[in-house]
Amino acid sequence: MVNSEDADGTRTGGGAALIAEGDRRARLVDAAVDHVAAHGIADLSLRGLGAAIGVSHRMLIHYFGSKEQLLVEIVRTSELRRRDLLSRLRLDPGLSPADAARMLWQQLTDPALAGQERLFFELCGHALRGRPEAAPFLEGLVADWLEPLAAAEAAAGADPVAARNRARLGLATVRGLLLDLLATGDRAGVDAAMEEFLRLFYGSE
Repeated sequence: MVNSEDADGTRTGGGAALIAEGDRRARLVDAAVDHVAAHGIADLSLRGLGAAIGVSHRMLIHYFGSKEQLLVEIVRTSELRRRDLLSRLRLDPGLSPADAARMLWQQLTDPALAGQERLFFELCGHALRGRPEAAPFLEGLVADWLEPLAAAEAAAGADPVAARNRARLGLATVRGLLLDLLATGDRAGVDAAMEEFLRLFYGSE
């Protein structure tokens, strides 16, 4: 929740005030993302969201201009959070593609992230339906994930074309199994399916 006293919109002028404004705005976006991850965006209203995160709907309008622009920021921040998970895997260039896939799978299926995963698929649906506030979600939805995954495949010896194809197949498998997990709750089943995929894909790794 955002402390309403921290987000009172007071302007004192100068660079410090601009930084403070930016910090408040960022905190509001983070709180909004946490809220919609738990409750979805289908029935989202500025009044309801403001009440949930501890600010007035006028304050949300002050910082974002409109509900649609706030939704754009929610979409952008939600996807950045997911990409942060992937970027952590790049810190260890010695990881094999199979081990990188296992680590990514473990992170994405952390029960603490279930709300974020539900939001991911909800936003995909809105974007594919052409809702303008969700459209930015499709930008880089595949390409930005393929780059590090393909790099891992290439480092393991795959030629560039095969590396990209294998990365795309791996990404699609992970996302499909994530949807399975959210729909069925069968953690043991999807974990076993992931291990079988890794066995078929990477052999004995």
